[in-house]
Amino acid sequence: MRDVVREVVAEVAPEELPLVEALARFDDATVVRRLGRRGGRREPLGFGLGEVATMVAPVVWLVVDEAARQFAAAAVTGASGGMKSVLRKVLRRPATPVAVPALTREQLAEIRRRVVESAVQRGLGEGRAAVIADAVVARLALSAPEDQSSQEPPGSAGPSGSGTPAQG
Repeated sequence: MRDVVREVVAEVAPEELPLVEALARFDDATVVRRLGRRGGRREPLGFGLGEVATMVAPVVWLVVDEAARQFAAAAVTGASGGMKSVLRKVLRRPATPVAVPALTREQLAEIRRRVVESAVQRGLGEGRAAVIADAVVARLALSAPEDQSSQEPPGSAGPSGSGTPAQG
């Protein structure tokens, strides 16, 4: 998920990359909690919330996080997901980073709608909101996990050219 946020912000609001990099040191739950605050006594990011309200990074991070959690939860049975959460708390292990599952066209359309809605609510214009939403959907569509695993066998060079064929 963090890669999606970083790449979208780099494309549509590169001036916000320092914010994304600064937030990367926190776990996903902390980032979402800090970005999701509306008004409050503390200024957790070092600048006013008025400035955050018109930024792209919070919109992208919050919507992608929410969608990833919602769609991943739908793919996991409630009992096993709840048990993992309980075990993680008992063992005091940090939460695993949020991963974006493979998404259907309908899910991508829903994410696009949510990004536009959230961006407009935060003071970004309709045109800017549409550009951000299109970038998010394009990045999510290109990063579908099943595309990466089904088209590229282990050890193959693949599109990045970084792998090497198995020698035997």
